[in-house]
Amino acid sequence: MSWKRNLPNYLTYFRIAVIPALMLVFYMRDDWSYVLASSLFALACITDWLDGYAARLWNVQSAVGRFLDPIADKLLVATALILLVSEERAHVLPAVAIMCREILVSGLREFLAEIRVSVPVSNLAKWKTGVQMVAIYLLLLGAGAPVWFAAAIIGQGMLWLAVALTLVTGYAYVKTGWKHMNHSDT
Repeated sequence: MSWKRNLPNYLTYFRIAVIPALMLVFYMRDDWSYVLASSLFALACITDWLDGYAARLWNVQSAVGRFLDPIADKLLVATALILLVSEERAHVLPAVAIMCREILVSGLREFLAEIRVSVPVSNLAKWKTGVQMVAIYLLLLGAGAPVWFAAAIIGQGMLWLAVALTLVTGYAYVKTGWKHMNHSDT
């Protein structure tokens, strides 16, 4: 049972450990590096889903997991976006919009936690995450995709869709948070 209790946290630690490996592979100039970088990112995304599923299935949520899981997600996404922008494989505007929304929502959640208000993740925010992850995967794959599959073009389109969802969900979180901010001042 001990491994079940710790598996979600181990998966989160693994996701963080993938980040330096992703950076290393990303800057290799071999043909296989595109496939390996996108595969590492995909594996990290799968562990994100899997750690939450396992924690709920076995009822083993922990303080470390609640703290570290969202940080691991944001570090992974921010690193991948910065890498893609640095090689001009993604536009800077959607990358900045996504990262700013993540910082804003994280700060808002921290504030709301101080006044004991929980804001659950909306279904649209889950869709945003899914679209964002697929977009980043496709952009990382880029030239490693089969010739007939326009991974980079599809990835760019999906990244812009992720930005639209980012703005909508970010607005919804701020709107909800604003109500509680006004009440906490009284």
